[in-house]
Amino acid sequence: MKGLRRPRKHERASQSNALKALGHRNYRLFLLGETVSDTGTWMQRVAQDWIVLKLTGSTFAVGVTMALQSVPMLLFGLLGGLVADRFPRRAVLLVTQSLMGVLSGALALLAWTGDIRVWHVYLIAALLGVLIATDLPARQAFVADMVGRESVSAALGLNSAAGQLAKVTGPAAAGLLIAGVGGSWAMAFNAASYFCVVLGLLLMREQELCAEPRAVRERKQVRAGLRYAFGQPDLLVPISLAAAVGTFGYNFPVFLSSFTKTVFARGPGAYGLLTTLLALGALCGALAAARRSEVRPSMLTGAALCFGALEVAGALSPSFVLFCALLTCAGLWGMLFTSGVSATLQLASDAEMRGRVMSLYILVLNGSTAIGGPLIGWWAAAWNPRAALAVCGATSILAASGAVVWRRRITARQSCEAARGEAVIAPGADI
Repeated sequence: MKGLRRPRKHERASQSNALKALGHRNYRLFLLGETVSDTGTWMQRVAQDWIVLKLTGSTFAVGVTMALQSVPMLLFGLLGGLVADRFPRRAVLLVTQSLMGVLSGALALLAWTGDIRVWHVYLIAALLGVLIATDLPARQAFVADMVGRESVSAALGLNSAAGQLAKVTGPAAAGLLIAGVGGSWAMAFNAASYFCVVLGLLLMREQELCAEPRAVRERKQVRAGLRYAFGQPDLLVPISLAAAVGTFGYNFPVFLSSFTKTVFARGPGAYGLLTTLLALGALCGALAAARRSEVRPSMLTGAALCFGALEVAGALSPSFVLFCALLTCAGLWGMLFTSGVSATLQLASDAEMRGRVMSLYILVLNGSTAIGGPLIGWWAAAWNPRAALAVCGATSILAASGAVVWRRRITARQSCEAARGEAVIAPGADI
């Protein structure tokens, strides 16, 4: 009888990367809390939008609620990154997660008593947005504090996988609760989920966290963070690539709605299927990212190229079934790209600058998507959805190609500078 095939060396190594990250007790507590919290967040989003629609009967009011929760990240995100650099990130997260739990609990209580008004939702959404602007950079930068630099890529992949899983299960659970017992219970679950994160943070062993230097208090520290990011090619290239891809490639709500209705003449069931397939593809991409031990520049540009090529192929797809398959693959490569950029920035930045670098990345990714959404929507209406998607995919391909050329020029210049330095030192070598 033939024996079982032994795993190849690279397979064993890739499998151990995720296990190495999970070997850290602090990270296991963090990941468990984040999984529950992300599920609660998606549940509250669905319940919140439903309540606003029920109170006002206006989809515009739903859009205002989303904007109030998103705009603070654009306004205060860089300051949030500075907070993550100045103060212990575990302490920052304890404060932000506790306050977000209180706000979500207040919203659930108002909904449960029937005293809720739309201005209540607006106010709490805006306050949550301010807290998220501080929480998100700290949460991103805290990963390296828990697992060390060698396991950052795997840990970020596991984080993304947990987020994608919550994106699939959260809205479904919220729909069941809203239909069964009301939206207030979905909000109550979200409030409780924050305290799961708080409990996990409190149970962490502080001595097992990586002790890294903090930024000292100085004037114009936000500007210093921007100068640092823009002055480091290893940071500037992936951030610029993320801005280009995010502006044109990540506006899937526009693409999916227009393709469902205009191109394939289908109903809401098809739209729900496309959304689910995109999330499942992203989940597979996150799990694949968790198997990586490192992220090379060629991986980022390769992922962006594949992502853009799949969008172009989707624009040319003659059938709905083929479009579904291409969309799933695009979700996979898109997640490999974003998780790769995040890991690259964390590993390439100094510890005292990591929070500001991550806040800049979050700002660029979210801001570019917000700018690109209306523009792509106009393109899709003025031309047709296929042309808009093809242009967006081609833009990602061009951006990736430009990043390759940019990186090669930087490498060539650094080689020339090193050679000149050796030439200057050489005459005095015998002294």
